Amino acid sequence: MKNLFSLDGKVIVVTGGAGYLGSAMVKGLVEFGACVMIADMNIKSHEELVGSEGCGDRLCSILCDVSSTASIREMLQETFEKWGRIDVLINCATYGAGYGSAAGLWDMSDADWQKGLDGAVGTAFRCTREVMKYFDKNSGGNIINFGSMYGMVSPDPGIYGSSGQNNPVNYGAGKAAVLQMTRYCAAHMASRNIRVNSVTPGPFPNVGGSVPGEFLDKLSSKTILGRVGRPEEIVGAVVFLASDASSFMTGSNIVVDGGWTAW
Repeated sequence: MKNLFSLDGKVIVVTGGAGYLGSAMVKGLVEFGACVMIADMNIKSHEELVGSEGCGDRLCSILCDVSSTASIREMLQETFEKWGRIDVLINCATYGAGYGSAAGLWDMSDADWQKGLDGAVGTAFRCTREVMKYFDKNSGGNIINFGSMYGMVSPDPGIYGSSGQNNPVNYGAGKAAVLQMTRYCAAHMASRNIRVNSVTPGPFPNVGGSVPGEFLDKLSSKTILGRVGRPEEIVGAVVFLASDASSFMTGSNIVVDGGWTAW
């Protein structure tokens, strides 16, 4: 029987592919046979993933600013020139404003509000719009958007307190928009043989970073499984959606949150 999860021959673009979750996804996608273009602004992480030479037969990286349509166009064109096609776009990159101590709704400026919304959903919009011509060359394609548990439920103020980890309103609002854009695009792109789904991560803090231990304990207590996620635990959902194993799925959202949104 055909290996439904094989990604052999598929060319996949991962925006934010040098990040905490993105780098784990990239490694998993390559292991399952894909050719992967990392599109990110983090030069150091590029080198850690790909090597100082920047490109290999099945893994390549390019600096890409997802706030810039011109940068996105250049990245997609270079991907196409290297491998001759683009099969899957994974919209993982995000940027924002108003995090931590500046996360209060009443303190947020108009500029921060707009930047956070654009960083959460505008990135996915621009990349989706620009990849269409490459999908049309293939007579089809596949998009995987990244949502967030805070696109489904509100942050619990009780676990944040003065931790400095506070999540701003524009991030959750933007990620809720990503889930709606996923459904909209699934409906309006089906006639072009393009599937569009989303993955919604729960708590995946970088525990090797500056996350306070007390806050991490409170975060863990919010999940049914009693812990936060590890980066490799997001890979299975992404490989599934990128592969033919999910060929009858579009407009769906896979939640990987340890049960956070289930109670």
